[in-house]
Amino acid sequence: MRNLPAFRDDLESRLKHYGARSFVARDRTVAFEAPRNHAAAAAAALISDCGCELSLMIAVDRCAGRGSFQVFYLFSHPSEPWFAEMSVEVPAEDPRFDSLATACYPASLYEREIHDLFGIVPEGHPDLRPMVKHGFWPEDYHPLRKSAGPPPEFADDGSPFPFRQVEGEGIYEIPVGPVHAGVIEPGHFRFSVDGETIIDMKARLYFTHKGTEKLFEGREAAAGVELAERISGDTSVGHSLAFCQAVEALAEMEIPEKAARARVILLELERLYNHVGDFGAIANDTGFAIAHAHAFRIRERLMRLNRRFAGHRLLRGMLQPGGLTRDIPTGCNLLAELEAVRADFEEVVDLCWNHSMLRDRLRGTGRLTERTARDHGVLGFVARASAIDRDERRDHPFAAYGRLRFDVPVFAGGDVEARTLVRVAEFRTSIELIRQAIEGMPEGEYYRSPGPLPGWKPAFGLVEGWRGGIIHWIMTDDGGRLYRVKVKDPSFANWRALTFALLKNIVPDFPLCNKSFNQSYSGNDL
Repeated sequence: MRNLPAFRDDLESRLKHYGARSFVARDRTVAFEAPRNHAAAAAAALISDCGCELSLMIAVDRCAGRGSFQVFYLFSHPSEPWFAEMSVEVPAEDPRFDSLATACYPASLYEREIHDLFGIVPEGHPDLRPMVKHGFWPEDYHPLRKSAGPPPEFADDGSPFPFRQVEGEGIYEIPVGPVHAGVIEPGHFRFSVDGETIIDMKARLYFTHKGTEKLFEGREAAAGVELAERISGDTSVGHSLAFCQAVEALAEMEIPEKAARARVILLELERLYNHVGDFGAIANDTGFAIAHAHAFRIRERLMRLNRRFAGHRLLRGMLQPGGLTRDIPTGCNLLAELEAVRADFEEVVDLCWNHSMLRDRLRGTGRLTERTARDHGVLGFVARASAIDRDERRDHPFAAYGRLRFDVPVFAGGDVEARTLVRVAEFRTSIELIRQAIEGMPEGEYYRSPGPLPGWKPAFGLVEGWRGGIIHWIMTDDGGRLYRVKVKDPSFANWRALTFALLKNIVPDFPLCNKSFNQSYSGNDL
């Protein structure tokens, strides 16, 4: 593996042809600038020649007094722990840049988002239909521009959203949503069906776009944690930890070892209750209600344990930039409780896995191929069920994960069965990680002040949440207040891949496939 200076030198030699300049290595990242007219070509070279993957694109409006926009591209390397960050200046009087969409599908989504929220045009993009701004928002209103005030009045004029119709003899459509039963948030699914076989499905999200990234602006960094915890309720630790790590990276600080190990415990507790709940819900969608009842009983047991350990069922209130808000509790007997939970859950798993009808419903259903998963930049347990061996806890270690021993479970089936098996394997791994974190827990401090934050310098935090990789990218102003925060939940990458997993399945399998993905509306609809 190359060291960071060698990685920087390699990037500079490969990209100088595209006018890339000002290469700087800091922490785990090589940052550089590229001219607007060569940025897409440089990004494509990073992907094709350097083996990097596009993890995020960010637009920023007029930072550090510039009269221009900036677009940042964040790349990760799948086999080395380094990142590359390319910045491109886009004049405000001519807000255009070359699209990367035809070379990299994830870029097409980031570019559509940037176009909606900033009005910057990715030239050459094959599909610039509104993604975030639904139907009747004024075309010239871009809410993340600094000059944007409250939205003007607008109303539904009755015109339909421009879905592409699938036509042919015997083909019909089934619309589902956007309003669903229960308390889940809205999303519209449009199925094109031949008999009972799904031949196409288009998802339309962002019905509850909340302006979350705008809400971060102007806050003190410490005040951003409370908002980060509420981006997606079932991922309170994952999002708040990614935000805290971004602030700590900006402050160039190390947190105490006690806090690092406590963060492992919190993140794995979050993984546990979600994976147990999902296992039961998948069983329920096959009609095996008894397994669902037992799994949700165990999930409730875990959430009560969360409250005893962290003071909150969703594990909120323990994290802050610099470490923890308070010391970890004593007398909780966490390991003994988790061993009892493990035995309880293993009985439910055995009950399901010895039921041939349940296994038959999972095996081969909702298959997502490795090629499709890679093309879409799929993350987390969905990727690991499709033979993609990636986990940020191991590949880009954070908190105390670099000092712990664990295996990353990977399955090749790509179907509902594989996505269920990954959850079960990760449940077991999480308990082992918590055990190691507790056994190596030191005495002493659990918080250090980050101190003053530099202005106009980007930083990010990357966390392997229970759904997959979470990124929070931040920039502060001269006063240390948040100027721009960009959030990526794994659902942003994974929702579109569900469409491909459904192809050639029957309509009654949609709930089962959908639950096996279990993506967040709220984490996507920021």
